[in-house]
Amino acid sequence: MKLGTSKLLSPFRIIVASYIIAMFLFSVFLFLPASAQEGVYVSYTEALFTAVSAVSVTGLTVVNVSETYSPLGIFFLAAAIQLGGIGVMTLGTFVWMVLGRKIALSQRMLIMVDHNQISFAGLVKLMRGILFVAFGIELAGALILGTYYINYFDTVGEAFYQGAFGALTAFTNAGFDVTGQSLVPFADDYFVQLVNILLIFAGAIGFPVLMELKEYFTTSDRSFRFSLFTKIATSTYFIVFGIGAAGLWITERTAYYDGMVWHQQLFFSLFNSATARSGGLSTMDMNDLTLASLLLLSGLMIIGASPSSVGGGIRTTTLAVMFLTIRSFAMGRSDVKVFGREIHVEDQQKSFIVLSVFAVGLFAAITGISHIEQGNEVALIAIVFETSSAFGTSGLSMGITPDLSFGSQTILMILMLIGRVGLVAFLFSIRAQEKKTHFHYPKERIIIG
Repeated sequence: MKLGTSKLLSPFRIIVASYIIAMFLFSVFLFLPASAQEGVYVSYTEALFTAVSAVSVTGLTVVNVSETYSPLGIFFLAAAIQLGGIGVMTLGTFVWMVLGRKIALSQRMLIMVDHNQISFAGLVKLMRGILFVAFGIELAGALILGTYYINYFDTVGEAFYQGAFGALTAFTNAGFDVTGQSLVPFADDYFVQLVNILLIFAGAIGFPVLMELKEYFTTSDRSFRFSLFTKIATSTYFIVFGIGAAGLWITERTAYYDGMVWHQQLFFSLFNSATARSGGLSTMDMNDLTLASLLLLSGLMIIGASPSSVGGGIRTTTLAVMFLTIRSFAMGRSDVKVFGREIHVEDQQKSFIVLSVFAVGLFAAITGISHIEQGNEVALIAIVFETSSAFGTSGLSMGITPDLSFGSQTILMILMLIGRVGLVAFLFSIRAQEKKTHFHYPKERIIIG
């Protein structure tokens, strides 16, 4: 039985199963009495939700992490975040390399699926690079934040503990915190916000982009050129970031921002636009924002980060290819051109399939939670916001998650799982085995639109 040809053991199903197993495994770890603080009881459903949120690097919680988990529990939580952030197969490859084992073709196929790659070329090198860059960025962030936090915390140990966890959760876009207040205490500290924004960028921009940037700054080859993926992912990411920041300023300048000086307005806009894409950290209470801002943030969470990154959502390249395809259609062109290249027809189809399935799934989730919670008077915008956050693995919250019934929380857990593995991988995991067609019916045109 060959891996990839078996319906049961397709690489897509193995990847999805790997994340599910990791989620249940960490739920057991977080359910251990030693993982909770003395006198605190954590139910298994609370441990399960926290584990799913951590492995999917989302950040939605049903408990206050700082008041619930012991140092051992925080360690398990950090391990789950790290595993989910850089990917199951990346850590698996690291273990294989440490043990001196050869990376087999079947394992390379799993790596390719886990990181949305389209070829086997350079996969092991990519994994090594991801580990090196990821740990390097996290270490740098921990040292910078830890040193700076000495001004805020009583001991050096506490400062570096907060800095290390903060760097991990920012780079992996996990959204968890051990302060109990996210980054609200640093709402007026622009240095802390800037460092976190840069860490969020580094994690969400995409590992292939980081690898190419590393090669660009270290290679002596003058013929080096950035790939089309890097150009589209990077340009789209920062265009959406800029539009998000501008949109938030417009919707809040006469509301939450009223009376603030210009630099406060600027950093609230910049930070919220950055963290909404997948970061999940916050410098304010989301309930203080206007309805327009909440809808805008929901849209940013739905777009999410870049493919092969720590973030979820429909991803930046999906949005870009969809927009470019619509633009080409409006201009009467049958091909889609950008940066001196043409977009493959299959990639155009994938972008619309991903968006369509995402929209249907999100609508179904919103409808399902609204039905389950109809007697609890939960605001519709809060449900939209929470489901968008779960599906986009963002972690921003209006605070309703702990009060939802387990049925609604289960829906959010399913959304977080799909958001982490990616819609394409998830669709392929449930797709029936491809069958060869031996005949065709006559084709007939139908009216569309």
